[in-house]
Amino acid sequence: MNVSKVGKEIVKKIEKLRNDLLAHDYRYYVLNQPTISDEEYDRLMLRLKELEEKYPEMIDPTSPTQRIGGRPLEKFSNVNHDPPMLSLDNTYSIEEIREFEKGVLKRLEGVSMIEWVVEQKIDGVAVSLVYENGSFTQGSTRGDGVVGDDITENLKTIKSIPLRLINDGSKYPYIEVRGEVYMPNEAFLRLNKERERKGEPLFANPRNATAGTLKSLDSSIVAKRELNIFIHSYGTLPGSIKTHLEALEFLSNIGFKVSALREAKRGIDNVIPLIEEWRTKRHEVGYWIDGLVLKVNELSQRGKLGSTSKAPRWAVAFKYPAEKVRTKLKRIKVSIGRTGIATPIAMLEAVFVSGTTVSRASLFNMDEIERKDIRVGDKVVVEKGGEIIPHIVGVVKEERRGGEERFLFPDKCPVCGEKLIRPEGEVYYRCINVGCPAQIKGRILHFGSRNGMDIEGLGDVLVSQLVNEGILCDYADLYYLQKDEIASLPRMGEKSAENLISAIEESKKQSFNRLIYSLGIPFVGTYNAKLLSDNFRSIDDLMKKGLEDLFDIEGIGEKTASAIVAFFKNKRNMEVLRKLRKAGVIMERKEEGRTPLSLKGKRFVLTGTLSALTREEAREAIEGFGGRVTGSVSQKTDFVVAGRDPGSKLDKAKELGAKQISEEEFLKMIYKK
Repeated sequence: MNVSKVGKEIVKKIEKLRNDLLAHDYRYYVLNQPTISDEEYDRLMLRLKELEEKYPEMIDPTSPTQRIGGRPLEKFSNVNHDPPMLSLDNTYSIEEIREFEKGVLKRLEGVSMIEWVVEQKIDGVAVSLVYENGSFTQGSTRGDGVVGDDITENLKTIKSIPLRLINDGSKYPYIEVRGEVYMPNEAFLRLNKERERKGEPLFANPRNATAGTLKSLDSSIVAKRELNIFIHSYGTLPGSIKTHLEALEFLSNIGFKVSALREAKRGIDNVIPLIEEWRTKRHEVGYWIDGLVLKVNELSQRGKLGSTSKAPRWAVAFKYPAEKVRTKLKRIKVSIGRTGIATPIAMLEAVFVSGTTVSRASLFNMDEIERKDIRVGDKVVVEKGGEIIPHIVGVVKEERRGGEERFLFPDKCPVCGEKLIRPEGEVYYRCINVGCPAQIKGRILHFGSRNGMDIEGLGDVLVSQLVNEGILCDYADLYYLQKDEIASLPRMGEKSAENLISAIEESKKQSFNRLIYSLGIPFVGTYNAKLLSDNFRSIDDLMKKGLEDLFDIEGIGEKTASAIVAFFKNKRNMEVLRKLRKAGVIMERKEEGRTPLSLKGKRFVLTGTLSALTREEAREAIEGFGGRVTGSVSQKTDFVVAGRDPGSKLDKAKELGAKQISEEEFLKMIYKK
């Protein structure tokens, strides 16, 4: 950090702002004791950002403004763990806990009583954090225990992880701690709700969501996921610390969020009441606890006990079995999601399980119902996936009395009455009516999305208002909106309405492949939309084709082909297409001014940040001329387009002899007439 050109007063101001913000982060995210309002915090952050923008030489990786890293990574690098990050042996009964203690006492000659420290076992993702001279320098996953992934940029976004240590933490040259990253229950439910709205696959439980999030190469995505952490152990610590409790107290004092439960108990007999207490109490904390961890408190005793190749001999996890209860399946109803997927829902006699009353559970799909032989009227066994989402794990068949009925999936959508389809090879039934009331909002948002017609200003809130007011009944209605209708809505005005109308008008000229994608045909993403636009001149041409014509296109599979044919057979969809045509939306491929397939067969790799185009725009341009974009450099790569700050792909290109071109050369190539 070069501060020679910055005055001392400015340096002091910036450092004070950073220290104040880091202290507020600690009080809010670690201690849960905020001392200022969100508005005051935001003002401090804004002031710091302004100063760092004015004096970029003062930017520091441990500044609160740097919690979200720069451009997305191309891959994670490896990190070696020394000592290894071991897993814990699990036990499921009090008898097994007693046997574990006997084994510990047997190895510690002359010791008659063990002092155990009991902590919560949070089912998250294990990570290692390294601090040098008090600054966070590296964070990594457990991996196989010996080698993990460097996810420093992702972990920096978690505000309960200190970027700088407080109190005496900065005087230690090197400290490594280990903990469990987790997603709070409410954050998990919000995330799944958002993914359902977008038609994305749902995460099974908070741990699954946390793991998926930390694998993201884009830290800005991680920052939105509300992850948290508890520190529970350490690789290196000051030598003066003699017990685990002292270590946790030390870590808490220098800024870490340590295990919320940390009680010392002498002997297993005194641990058992705590295990029983937390059997139900664990449902009240707001994050997923699947057990308790017992650790020998005396560090000198741990040294004598040692470890196996997989787990320490001085610690064990007691895991609570998933709570299962029996209840009656009263009926099965079908729910239509925002992407048209029809999901069977079990309506149950209300039953208390894992801390809450449950009266419904997802049955996922018809194949799942048949596999488990679930019938209406059955006594079923219910548990919560990750102790949050209820699902049926089985049927109590011995209690059947003969009146139970097999479930027949309806052939019509329960919302709009249109025929449900099940494409070949697909597990879900779908309603493909673009005007189905259950799907209107989701389909309009998909239509106007960045990869679709790219209508700027068409957000979730506005679409909800327009649909709720009865102004929009399908996405074609966008082209018949009046400025006054938009301007009269809450938080909208004349200028916002004008901008939206202008964006909608401009979208009429979008490329043919974008239009195909925006229609929302099942299984037709951006890639398949491009395949279809390359092989058919217009929507009229596409809608006339049968299954055999579509099968002839390499890359179009059986279920995609059957979904396309079914989409164009739906009368309501044809009405919407007629409205689009009448509004002036271009529904054919534009051939003029281009050299068709001038890059046919050429393979491109994009690396670094492009200034004139987004990655998606560059991809579209290449594919529009018949080329192909791949994610990695190989012997088959023809061109590597290098933008600003290119990554390791450029080195690989040099190694393999692939031709490297600048963004300027690339632009000349694609805009050449």
